[in-house]
Amino acid sequence: MLEPRLEKHVDFLIERYPVLEKCREDIIKAYLVMEECYLRDGKLMIAGNGGSAADSEHIAGELMKRFKIARTVPDEFAEKLKSVDPVRGKNLAENLERGLMAIPLVAHEALTTAYINDVDGLGVFAQQLYGFGRKGDVFLGISTSGNSRNVMSATVVARALGIKVIGLTGEKGGELAEVADVAVKVPSAETYMIQELHLPVYHCWCLMLEDKFFGGK
Repeated sequence: MLEPRLEKHVDFLIERYPVLEKCREDIIKAYLVMEECYLRDGKLMIAGNGGSAADSEHIAGELMKRFKIARTVPDEFAEKLKSVDPVRGKNLAENLERGLMAIPLVAHEALTTAYINDVDGLGVFAQQLYGFGRKGDVFLGISTSGNSRNVMSATVVARALGIKVIGLTGEKGGELAEVADVAVKVPSAETYMIQELHLPVYHCWCLMLEDKFFGGK
């Protein structure tokens, strides 16, 4: 069940992008999977290729620091910072922001290029997911076709580890939609148009998560 204060973000999304009405239920289901993960102190791991790789880093950036709401550190931690170093600690207490742990699997160049060169290019996301992932985490695979081979390999590892899979795809869904716990299939078959619809969807998720965990009651 989605809280009314969170559903308003979905309403506003659909108001601005009416074509996403058909995705409404799945957008909410995917959000709830992420909410449950964070309530249990889990993390979100994200991967995609090309423009979807950029989206992976974009999402992590929105979750690991403020998006719209101030996320000041708890008073207790602020005092610990100051006790460790009165000068630097004071500055950190004023400027650090609480984050929701999100790891873009596209961002670790030394690791990824070493694995691609030494082992297997198509297993590069799977290797990281195996190293970073724990049961209860969530893997968000972004693929306009739904058939990206390196993303699909990562879903195999995710399912073996007990990690839920969210797919963000185009209207056909591909293999990713078949194996994902939830798949949001935006209504387009053209790559750049799919990507244009992915952004408002994941911005909506980020807004909802921030409101849930940092927005108060």
